[in-house]
Amino acid sequence: MSTSVSSRPRRASGFSHAVSVWGLLVLLVVLIALFSALKPGTFPTYFNFRSIMDNKAISALLALAVFLPMTATHFDLSVGFLLGISQVLVIGLQGQGLGWVEAAAIVLLLGAAVGLFNGILVTVVGIDSFIATLGTGTLLYGFNEWYTGGQQVVATLPPAFLGLSGVVFGIPLPALYVLVLSLVLWVVFEYLPAGRHLYVLGANPRAAELNGISARRYVTAAFVAAGVTSAFAGIILQSQLQVGQSSVGQEYLLPAFTAALLGATSIRPGRVNVWGTILAVAVLAVTVAGLNQLGAPFFVEPIFDGAMLILAVGLAVTAVKRRTRLSAAPPVPQTATPAPPTTAIGTDHA
Repeated sequence: MSTSVSSRPRRASGFSHAVSVWGLLVLLVVLIALFSALKPGTFPTYFNFRSIMDNKAISALLALAVFLPMTATHFDLSVGFLLGISQVLVIGLQGQGLGWVEAAAIVLLLGAAVGLFNGILVTVVGIDSFIATLGTGTLLYGFNEWYTGGQQVVATLPPAFLGLSGVVFGIPLPALYVLVLSLVLWVVFEYLPAGRHLYVLGANPRAAELNGISARRYVTAAFVAAGVTSAFAGIILQSQLQVGQSSVGQEYLLPAFTAALLGATSIRPGRVNVWGTILAVAVLAVTVAGLNQLGAPFFVEPIFDGAMLILAVGLAVTAVKRRTRLSAAPPVPQTATPAPPTTAIGTDHA
């Protein structure tokens, strides 16, 4: 009798854990099925899903850029502004006579320099990441306005540059870039010391310091990687737009943060993670595409993004508290074989 009673909490806990881990994936499947039933002639089509992948790949790249410093509990608000100035510079430099490879290399170097500047402000000067990156982003926006003069930037772009946003085997290249980057980051954060160190810095900076993990080195590297990723997203965006506009970029920031925070509620609940972020991007993209096909007015998307950001923050905070509570709870007395000892925080990568 006692065995059946004690097993009920375990089953409930197991179900709750499964829902928290796979909830976003289940929601994505439900949304696709719902919109396919409501719009069977337009939603479940190759053209629609190709359009979603092509249009939302930039959002996914920027969400991964946000994800990088967020693993160490830092926020990079400059990524949207860096995306904006990158897409302007890569066409402007080509219009001034540079080849697209040289122009793209300069833009990527700019992204690395901005990331390094953010890292120094946060880890050396000691400015809060929210304030530091907001200031950096505002500077970038000002330089963008100065460079463009508030006008569109146009140039004759070579086919090789336009091909960066082409299609291979029926799949948009921007979506493949997202897949490759996601796989690389997954390996880094699941299997390599650099990723584990960033997670430890985010979870317990004091423990990281005692274990000899340099916050300056790893947090700055995360900001540099975020800068390069944002600049790369700007290059790909310009390959799609084919015209530079100083007003482009900031609108990608809110969805990127929403995806990164909402992703922390799935796959690895309580911790920002790669696949949770990608799933969150997919959920947001499918929802917006479905609402648009149902005839929702243009202002529904920003309202939806804002509501989802608030929801994502609330769920992420709840997941972190639940993870902390479970890790701090005393072990349940066992009547059978004792459980193996838990791993130390420095080696935990789950």
